[in-house]
Order: sequence, then C-alpha cells, then structure tokens
Amino acid sequence: MKPRHLLLAIARPAESGQSTTEFLVLALVLVPLFMSLPLLGKYLDLAHTTEQAARYVAFETAITGPARRTPTAEALAAQVRERIFSPSAAPILSRPADATASGRPANPLWTDHRGEHLLSDPASRVGVELGSHTDTAPASALLAGSLGLDLPAGTEYTGTIRVSPRNVPGLAPFDTLGLTIHRHQVLLGHNWSAAGSAEYARRIEDAGPLAYPIQPLALIGNTLGRVLPPLVLDEAIEVGRVEAEILPCDRLEEGC
Repeated sequence: MKPRHLLLAIARPAESGQSTTEFLVLALVLVPLFMSLPLLGKYLDLAHTTEQAARYVAFETAITGPARRTPTAEALAAQVRERIFSPSAAPILSRPADATASGRPANPLWTDHRGEHLLSDPASRVGVELGSHTDTAPASALLAGSLGLDLPAGTEYTGTIRVSPRNVPGLAPFDTLGLTIHRHQVLLGHNWSAAGSAEYARRIEDAGPLAYPIQPLALIGNTLGRVLPPLVLDEAIEVGRVEAEILPCDRLEEGC
C-alpha cells in the first residue's frame, strides 16, 4: 500500500490549471452578461421616453381650433427631440420648435459600453407619424346631413413615435439587432374647442335650425320684442341675446 502523501503528489498534476479554466469559462459568460444588463436598462428607459413623446404628440395634435393650426409631423418631431429626448438639465424654451434638427445633444444616459451614443443622429433616428379618424357612423351622417345639424363629429387623434437606436458593434446580439421602438397614443376629441365665448356663440348660431331654432324666429321675435314691451314701460326684448361671462357688480373693480 502506497503512502498517502504519494497519492496526493500523483493527483496534483491532474488538477493543475482547473481553476484557471473555470475562471475563463465564467468570464466568457458573465462579462457579456454584465455588459448587456446596463444596455437593456437603457433600452427600457428609451422605450419609456418614447411613450412620453407619443402622449405629447397626441395631445399637441388634438388641441386644434380656430386660433391654433394642427402642427406638422416634422415640427412635432423637432419638438420631441428638443423637449423630451434632450438632457434633463436643458432649459425649456417658449419659442415653438421648427422642423430643423435641434442642436442639443440627446440624453447622455443612452450610451453603449464604449461611450458612443445610441441616438448619435436624433434627426434621423426619431420620427413622428400623425393620424386622425373622424366618426362616420350612420347616426353622425344622419345628424350632419338630412337634419341640417352642422356640428363637428368626434375625431380620434393618433400620435406615433418611432425611435431607432443604432446597433452596438462588438457586442452580440446587439451588433445586428436593428431595434426600432414604436409607441402610439390615441385621444378622442370632440373638437368643439373655441378661442372664447364669442367663438362658442358663433358656432352655436351657425349650427343649423335644429341646434339653434331661435335664429329663424329672431326677425319676428325682435320686431315684437322692440315694439310691445315699451308700450307697457318695459325694456325691449332681444331674442337670442346671451350675456357671456357676467360678474356680479360687487365683484367688479368699479363696484355697483
């Protein structure tokens, strides 16, 4: 029987280099994983920002009226690049952004492991698509057509944001990923918004006899309202007159 120390001496050469091999195998697996986890988090943050941009675009498209035209897709793309995809420390500008690319850099968080930005050219990697759909149900067509009710129907305003971060060279599978993030938001607006009380009154008066039946009778009503009340020492009646935004006299600066 061989001594125990001789058996240990014989077994040692077979175990030589095993820990180094295990370390290399684990490094080949864990290093790409550790490099991918921050990148996945940046993709998630980029997707969340894209969702915010879609909400902004849908809202800006829906708030239209006589005092504000619908912005173009190019103008909204410039706005979201400047106001949403820019660094958080960037100031908010009151001037409307035009269709040109913003000179500000994108959010510095969205960089790969080599420090290169995922949105190196925001003008070509951030796009906006707009869409609207008017309700064409039979009831809407009936009210707008045969009955002469000229009221604007409800409209769906859709804002779609497309963000295409560039591939990350040297880090599979992100080197050939070709990722494109799409987010869209839909707002249903009745587009009855007006610039003020006078605009609301004009819309109601021009809505047709079904919505404003007083207008066809205004000539007769005003004639009788101006002649008969003064005979009994009352003030003349004006048919259809509406006093908008009247405050009590004690609320006025000059008082009662």
